[in-house]
Amino acid sequence: MCGIVGIVGFPGTQVASTLYDALLVLQHRGQDAAGIVTSDSQNICHRRANGLVRDVFRERHMEKLHGSMGIGHVRYPTAGSSSSDEAQPFYTNTPFGVSLAHNGNLNNTSDIISGLLEYDHRRINTSSDSEALLNLFAAEIQRSVNGRPGGMDALSEDDIFRAIERTHLRAEGSYSVVSLITGWGLVAFRDPNGIRPLFLGKNELNGFTERLVSSESVACKALGFKPDRDVLPGEAVVIRMDGSFHSKLCHAKPSHSPCVFEHVYFARPDSVIDGISVHMARLRMGRALAEGIRSKLPDHDIDAVIPVPDSGRIAALGLSSELGVPYREGFVKNRYIGRTFIMPGQRMRKDSVRKKLNTIDEEFRGKTILIVDDSIVRGNTSRRIVKMAREAGASRVLFASSSPPIIHPNVYGIDMPARSEYVAYGKSTEEICDAIGADWLIYQELDDLVESCLGAGKTSIANFDCSCFDGIYVTGGISEDYLGKIEKVRADSAKEQVSV
Repeated sequence: MCGIVGIVGFPGTQVASTLYDALLVLQHRGQDAAGIVTSDSQNICHRRANGLVRDVFRERHMEKLHGSMGIGHVRYPTAGSSSSDEAQPFYTNTPFGVSLAHNGNLNNTSDIISGLLEYDHRRINTSSDSEALLNLFAAEIQRSVNGRPGGMDALSEDDIFRAIERTHLRAEGSYSVVSLITGWGLVAFRDPNGIRPLFLGKNELNGFTERLVSSESVACKALGFKPDRDVLPGEAVVIRMDGSFHSKLCHAKPSHSPCVFEHVYFARPDSVIDGISVHMARLRMGRALAEGIRSKLPDHDIDAVIPVPDSGRIAALGLSSELGVPYREGFVKNRYIGRTFIMPGQRMRKDSVRKKLNTIDEEFRGKTILIVDDSIVRGNTSRRIVKMAREAGASRVLFASSSPPIIHPNVYGIDMPARSEYVAYGKSTEEICDAIGADWLIYQELDDLVESCLGAGKTSIANFDCSCFDGIYVTGGISEDYLGKIEKVRADSAKEQVSV
C-alpha cells in the first residue's frame, strides 16, 4: 500500500511545499520511502530516498524543487525490500520525459517486463512493478504518437487516452497512478476494478482551476482544496499546465470492486473513499460486532470495551455504544513508533510492539475487558496485547476483531505474510483464541463487514475485493503457482534475510 498525490497549481506558483504537506497527510500509507517530482514548462526537479517524509526532505531539497505542477509518493514495500532504488516517482526520458508514481500491485510484472524488452525495446533497472508500469505507459504513449512530427506540441489528450486504453489491456492487478509529462501536464488513472482509491480536488481563482489528485480525500481537506469526486474505475484524467481538464473512461467493461481493507485498516478515518465515510464504516463494524456478541455470548459480563489504538478505536466506540458497555482508554500509544503491520520482518515487529503500547492498570484491574482491534494477522501483536492486559490485572480478557479471519494472501498491494504465518490459517476460532491467549474471541462476519462498509448510501460499487478473507480475486488469473511465488518473498524469514 502506498500514497500518491499530484498537483497542477496556479501559473507561476511553486507546488513543492504543498506536495510535501500532502505526503505528510498520507504518511500512514507508507513509511519506507518518499519522493517528489516537480516540473515547470521545460524541466523537472526530483528528490526521492528511503525514510519518512520529514527525513527525506530538508530545506535544501525543497528549495531545488521548482515548478507549478508535480507528483509525490510515499512507499510501502510489498515484498519486504527496502531498496532506495525503488523509491518513487520513477522517470523515463522517452518519450517527452514521463514520471510516474503508483499505488497497488501488478500481478503480471514478469510478462510486462518481457514484453517491454521484446516488443518495445525497453529495459528496466529494478524489479519494481511500478517501473514496469511506467515504461509500459511510456511505450504506449510513443505508440500513440507513432512517429508523428512536431514533438511535444503534437501530443494530445487523445494520444494519452489511447495509451491508457492499451495499458489496461497489458496490465493486470491493482493500480492507481499519477504521472507527470514534463512541461505538458499531469495524468491520473485507475485500474478497471478501482481496487485502490484515487480522489480529485480543486481550487478556483481568477478563472483558473488548480487541481489535486490524491490517494485519499483527506488530503483535500488538509490542504484547503474543495473535494470534487473519485476517479472512476478505468477512468483517465488529464490536467494540462494551462488548467484545462479532460477525462475519459478508457476501459470497455469496468467493474467497481475496491479493496475492503482500506476501510478496515489502511485509510484515515477522516477520508471518504468511493462515497463511503471510513469513520462511519468503522462505527458500523463495531455495531455489527455488538450484535454478534449479544447472539453468541449474551451473558458476557463485560466491564469495559478497550480499543487497540488507533485503528481499533472507532469500531470500539460503535461496539460499546450498541452494547451499552463503558468505553475506556486502557492503552497509551507511543506515537513515535511506526505502524507495526507494515514493518518488514517479524523480529522488528516484536521489538516495536514492546515499545509501542503501555497500559493504564486502573482500567484493567479486576475487570472483564473486551479488547477491540481492526484485524488479527499473525497473532503476535494480539498475543502481546492480551498478555499486557493480564499483567495489568484483568480478570478476564475477551478479544474482538472488526474483520473476519485472514486466511488468504492479498495480491493487490498489501504485504500480508505467507499463509503458514497467518494465525487463522487452518485453525478454528477456538484454536486462534488459545493461540493469542484470550478467554474468548469473536470475529466479524464477512457479510456484516461488507454491509458495514456499504452503509445505506447509494454507491457504484459492484462488490468489494475481500480476497484475504474469501480467496476470491476480482481480477481473476491468480493461480496457486503465483500465490506460491509471492509467499516465498513475503515470509518473515525472507524479509529478515533482506534486512540483514
